[in-house]
Amino acid sequence: MKKQSYYISTPIYYVNGAPHLGHAYTSTAADALARWNRLEGHNVFFLTGTDEHGQKVEAAARAAGIDPQEFTDRVSADFQDMARVMNISNDDFIRTTEARHKKSAQALWAKLQESGAIYLGKYEGWYAVRDEAFYDEEETTVKPDGTRVATASGAEVKWVVEPSYFFKLSAFQDKLLAHYEANPGFIAPQAKRNEVVSFVKSGLRDLSISRTSFSWGIPVPGDERHVMYVWLDALQNYLTACGYPEMTGPRAHFWPASLHLVGKEIIRFHAVYWPAFLMAAGMDLPQRVFSHGWWTVEGEKMSKSLGNFIDVRPLVAEFGLDQVRYFLLREVPFGNDGDFSRKALIGRINADLANGLGNLAQRTLSFIAKNAGGAVPPKGELHEADHVLLALADELPEKVRAAMERIAFHEALNEIWRVIAAADAYIDHQAPWSLRKTDTARMNTVLYTLCAVLRVLGVVLQPFMPEAMGKLLDYLAVGEDRSLAALDAPLAEGTPLPTPSGLFPRVVEAG
Repeated sequence: MKKQSYYISTPIYYVNGAPHLGHAYTSTAADALARWNRLEGHNVFFLTGTDEHGQKVEAAARAAGIDPQEFTDRVSADFQDMARVMNISNDDFIRTTEARHKKSAQALWAKLQESGAIYLGKYEGWYAVRDEAFYDEEETTVKPDGTRVATASGAEVKWVVEPSYFFKLSAFQDKLLAHYEANPGFIAPQAKRNEVVSFVKSGLRDLSISRTSFSWGIPVPGDERHVMYVWLDALQNYLTACGYPEMTGPRAHFWPASLHLVGKEIIRFHAVYWPAFLMAAGMDLPQRVFSHGWWTVEGEKMSKSLGNFIDVRPLVAEFGLDQVRYFLLREVPFGNDGDFSRKALIGRINADLANGLGNLAQRTLSFIAKNAGGAVPPKGELHEADHVLLALADELPEKVRAAMERIAFHEALNEIWRVIAAADAYIDHQAPWSLRKTDTARMNTVLYTLCAVLRVLGVVLQPFMPEAMGKLLDYLAVGEDRSLAALDAPLAEGTPLPTPSGLFPRVVEAG
């Protein structure tokens, strides 16, 4: 297979608050895709980071009684710690307060100005500080108490009047629609594509891209009374990391991005504004923008007022890292909303991991340690049942690949668990504990078959549960090459196996 470049990004997380379950979800999903593409042998660049400018951050820093830079340093460090705890394998962590990004964002501004896409005017309209977004009146609702809010997000909006530079977004309506038509996979899932196309068809207005009412932002080159609109600044991070504006460094070849993974609330910024900015700057557009859903907690939307924001780090400490990663990617179809509960998490851990994969591995490997010399048994003559199970395992990488290309993690995991169920039924039916007394050659063939299947399971599950699958592959004495291509070589008979231990302990709730 030809080695391909694969560039995946999370959104850069806004630092007005601490990291929570939603941030961990996006990062874990992107991490699984990055790891899968590395398994495929592709040249991967995985970017995440923090979005650190804007009125909301300035206000949050003021409320905390500290300088905005000190505030963003603290919160960005917290996001980096979350990435470390979740075992996120990002290749770069970008901060929009870095000098490289300021240079890049100002270069983009100059390019847009040079292309005639920017003009100076006056902004009058509804603005939500919480969303850092402008809204047309029809996108707002007046609540019974007289407060006007953005209909989609519930954020309070205020009428703003101030000088502003504008981006000629209206000039890109037809170009955007033509791009969506020519590239049907550019926006996913389909419901979000339909939503974006409808929004653009309804008519685009020019976009205010600078502010003068606050100062925490990147100064507009040539007119430092203005700071850049936070979204123009933030979206540019994806190019900054590739070395913009020079685009001559070691990462330049990664542009255009293969995939921007985002939450559904910011799809418009990534699928409308960002491609328009890139078109105006003469840059290639990313290949795909995929938006996922939100997590609720015990049926309630996460909110500061309810105090139900979930920090994943205590969950990892209590239940285990890969157990939490597995739950996030298995529980709901990616793109849909999901609900988090301890009961659901514990149910997945016990049913799928402890009783499923963990039990299959422990039954097989501990039996080999006690009854088959503690080494990969000789293959012997395969029977029909062995061929059937091995064929299921052989087909698994291609099935997982197809699901991962659709960004359908739950489908990939469903395919994997079908093989686990088949292997469970196989070991029960073949009963190596009985064969030990009657036919050790057949017993060895059954155990070899199970080891071969476990190796495939361990390899394809690495992107989802890297630590636990690293242990499983260690128990199978798999060498350093744990790529998909390495599965083409047969399992080496007679390889000594280390003493195994349980991968996924059962969770027993007190009380």
